[in-house]
Amino acid sequence: MSGLEIERKFLVHKRMDWKRLASSSSHIQQGYFAAVNTVRIRIRDDRGYLTIKGPSRDGGLSRYEFEKEITLEEARKLMQLCEPGVIDKHRYLVPFGGHIFEVDEFHGDNDGLVMAEVELGSEEEVFEKPDFIGTEVTGNRHFYNSYMRRNPFRTWRDSVPEEYR
Repeated sequence: MSGLEIERKFLVHKRMDWKRLASSSSHIQQGYFAAVNTVRIRIRDDRGYLTIKGPSRDGGLSRYEFEKEITLEEARKLMQLCEPGVIDKHRYLVPFGGHIFEVDEFHGDNDGLVMAEVELGSEEEVFEKPDFIGTEVTGNRHFYNSYMRRNPFRTWRDSVPEEYR
């Protein structure tokens, strides 16, 4: 997949039962390479992906993204070349209001953080938010996976309101 990625990110209320709304889930591990742009290897269940993301535009709302599926073996070998700090999470797909919300529950050094993203067709697209969606964090670098790899949530979790940690 290649093209302009337009997404908004939100914190998820911890005490709400959002998992029962999920239509599916998958386990994701991803590593990063040193680069000017974001270069990522992802293993999602038993599939591998190479992703390159350009710089964010419009306060983090949109950016160019190139993604290509690679073999699981290639992904495992490339993960060994990544910088330290692997992102480990489960992703739940939650259909709501004509959109799919991708809810990520983080593990390891980022344990306790749950975020939701929704991809949009345009920057002005209106969408309905489910009740479990909380504070918007679109464009806040603390909530970029590439940032959390180097600066895990455990080191700054106290800066996030209690209902989100």
